[in-house]
Amino acid sequence: MKKQKIAILDASTLGADIDLSIFDELGDVSIYDTTSPSEVIEHISDASIIITNKVVIDASTMDKTNIKLICIAATGMNNIDLAYAKQKNIEVKNVVGYSTSSVAQLTFSIALQFISKISYYDQYSKSGEWSNSPIFTNVSKPFYELDGKKWGIIGLGNIGKRVANIASSFGCDISYHSTSGMNNNTDYKSVTLEELLKHSDIISIHCALNNDTLNLISKTNLSMLKDKAIILNLGRGAIVNEEDISNMLDNSNIFYGTDVVTKEPIIKESPLLKIVNKDHLIITPHIAWASIEARIRLVNSIKDNIKEFTL
Repeated sequence: MKKQKIAILDASTLGADIDLSIFDELGDVSIYDTTSPSEVIEHISDASIIITNKVVIDASTMDKTNIKLICIAATGMNNIDLAYAKQKNIEVKNVVGYSTSSVAQLTFSIALQFISKISYYDQYSKSGEWSNSPIFTNVSKPFYELDGKKWGIIGLGNIGKRVANIASSFGCDISYHSTSGMNNNTDYKSVTLEELLKHSDIISIHCALNNDTLNLISKTNLSMLKDKAIILNLGRGAIVNEEDISNMLDNSNIFYGTDVVTKEPIIKESPLLKIVNKDHLIITPHIAWASIEARIRLVNSIKDNIKEFTL
């Protein structure tokens, strides 16, 4: 197997706990924690293979370098000019399926935080309030069971199906909306978006961002939600209009948990950071994909993609 020069452009997104030395047997590896737009050409000037998570590789970059293979450390490929890569005979490989369990797990972590009020009761116990209580328990903040709740899923792909399966185990009644209109899964009830929003207690979003899903959830339909409804966004930030959901959180009794925002990292001016009802909002910094097991699967799959290319 011919060794080639490999450049890893944003290694910090993979985590310091991931062993990147597994690529050493495949070529001469240069590792960069981050790569700014102005550094891209410099970092890949002598590489034939690059590994990128979110660093943009556009037509101009391809013209100025000799890259032959672009390995994306993710499933989404919107940071690569795919049409021009094909024209230049540059192969582009992504990785699919590595984070299904991780994303599904965070979906339920956020849902259960809203439902079971764990943070509130943890703080109550640690603060000393429980020690001063005249009774053995505290039910001052009501919590609920998932059993019997209606769980609506927007986007019933691999992740959506995993979430549906787990929610079913909790005793939830599952329905889904296909944003493409092409999913005809018969295991669960297919409904319109309007019906899903009106009747679901919990709504989780697992679809891709495209022209059809941009601002899919906005002021035009947020008013349809049930009282105490929970929306979980594990898709892309711009699927939910952040200005509209922020207004809704401060003016109604709904809850929003999101692992993604429109601009990442989140900007200081984001309306999500200005809401008053902060206990109605949970934000995590795009970590759903990133369990240690998922990241190990990811780098191993990238290694396999490089081996297939260089054989």
